[in-house]
Amino acid sequence: MIAAAPISYFQAIVLGLLQGVTELFPISSLGHSVIFPSLFGWNIHQNDDYFITFLVATHLATAIVLFGFFWHDWMRILRGLGRSLRDRGIGPEDWDAKLGWLLVVGTIPAGILGLLLEHALRRLFASPQSASFFLMLNGVLLFGAEALRRRAPQTDEDDDTRIARQVSFPQSFVVGAAQAIALIPGFSRSGAAMGGGLIVGLSHKDAARFAFLLATPIIGAAALLKLPELFGSQGDGIRGQALVASLCSALTAYFSVRFLMRYFETRTLIPFAIWCLAFGAACSLYFLAT
Repeated sequence: MIAAAPISYFQAIVLGLLQGVTELFPISSLGHSVIFPSLFGWNIHQNDDYFITFLVATHLATAIVLFGFFWHDWMRILRGLGRSLRDRGIGPEDWDAKLGWLLVVGTIPAGILGLLLEHALRRLFASPQSASFFLMLNGVLLFGAEALRRRAPQTDEDDDTRIARQVSFPQSFVVGAAQAIALIPGFSRSGAAMGGGLIVGLSHKDAARFAFLLATPIIGAAALLKLPELFGSQGDGIRGQALVASLCSALTAYFSVRFLMRYFETRTLIPFAIWCLAFGAACSLYFLAT
């Protein structure tokens, strides 16, 4: 008798579609990935190696979509980094080079903290009850960022130029480090970065743009490091499902980033904060009652 797959194709489709939205919307992809299987009564355990391997594939798909969406920006940034290495310094008006190094500085703390704390924090907090509680705290974080945000300067400059002018290297380091909070299910990587961007004086649109640029190498590198596990024993029985989930994640990630870049031209984080508080509270009460 053939053993049942740990994740069905239907579950893979739902989780993939969910990942593409919640990774980019500031509402915690990991938190929702922990909560939803329990709400649906699925026998999926968040600390099982196969589930973490499955999520890696969906994260890689999201990173690829982000890189493709900002392709022209990344080409300019990479050329700017190349110029700065060649010239052994950043030119006074080379904003592409400065933005590139801001992203490097912001990636370092998140990468180091991720390597050091990922397994411990996931195993400690990867329950639907704790994810629901931290989702509420994520809502508080978003409300706090809106309350503390500085008024962004209004200029006609290119988006990336505005970001490079406004953000300092210490600020980029702090924003990058703040993303590590997303290792706790319920907190959002994009929410932490967007909130940090608002506090250092970026507009909502520029804060979202900076958050997505900053997230791309972090998500992509973390996924690539774990991708070999998908082709090892941990991927047995889920490779097909992981592929389907990745395609679904890529689809919703594309529409999500496209929507959010337009949304943040005129709107704020408040609706996402309300969702996190309301959904987190409802789930907390549900899990307490069951």
